[in-house]
Amino acid sequence: MPRATNSAASRKRRKRILLKARGFRSARSKLIRTAKDAVTKAQQWAYRDRKNRKRSFRGLWIQRINAGAKQNGMTYSRFMEGLKAAGIELDRKVLSDIAIHDEAAFAALVGKASAALEEKAKATA
Repeated sequence: MPRATNSAASRKRRKRILLKARGFRSARSKLIRTAKDAVTKAQQWAYRDRKNRKRSFRGLWIQRINAGAKQNGMTYSRFMEGLKAAGIELDRKVLSDIAIHDEAAFAALVGKASAALEEKAKATA
């Protein structure tokens, strides 16, 4: 009895890898062995960079909030402490957007944060 290779499944598996390798240059998009290595490595980087994207966006938001807070005479850490003391629960993405697009509203938030910090200082003193 001849050996069955299940060529339909093999072809499907190879085609799936080559489809993922579209856009790669030279042998990395045409030869199955090279393409398999390239796709595996690309998927590792994609997994890692999905995490890094979240990290870098958080850093960007913090820089924008800090810039807006400093324009209003306060540092980032004191501003965030004041918001927490005032009971204002806005995430950094929203605060960053407010700092960029609505300076009056951000100034009002800084005012509330500084008032809450003064109340906190009175309570502890």
